[in-house]
Amino acid sequence: QLQLVESGGGLVLPGGSLRLSCKASGDTLGTYGVGWFRQAPGQEREGVACISRSGQITEYAASVKGRFTISRDNAKDTVYLQMNILEPGDTAIYFCAATRLPIPPISPIRYGTWGQGTQVTVSS
Repeated sequence: QLQLVESGGGLVLPGGSLRLSCKASGDTLGTYGVGWFRQAPGQEREGVACISRSGQITEYAASVKGRFTISRDNAKDTVYLQMNILEPGDTAIYFCAATRLPIPPISPIRYGTWGQGTQVTVSS
């Protein structure tokens, strides 16, 4: 059974960078599309970025396009989220999730396996 563990969160100054990792165990992550999502206090969970099984197809939320990059290393069963030029509005718990859909949607509805999340705080 697939399990996901996020890491790499922390406290960063505005304009800084972080790289989040989503490590899979229990199954081969390369057979899943993967998405990154975030949830700020009092807000709904929103899609940030998603990547297809091969990594050839990616999609980003408008709010992060040009600043965030999703990538994957299927040999390591890991998906990454490189976050640059971070803003206070990026503060949230970040989750990764996996779906069997060949082209993963950026909506969280179609994802069946979720990690526990990692906190990202952007503040001076």
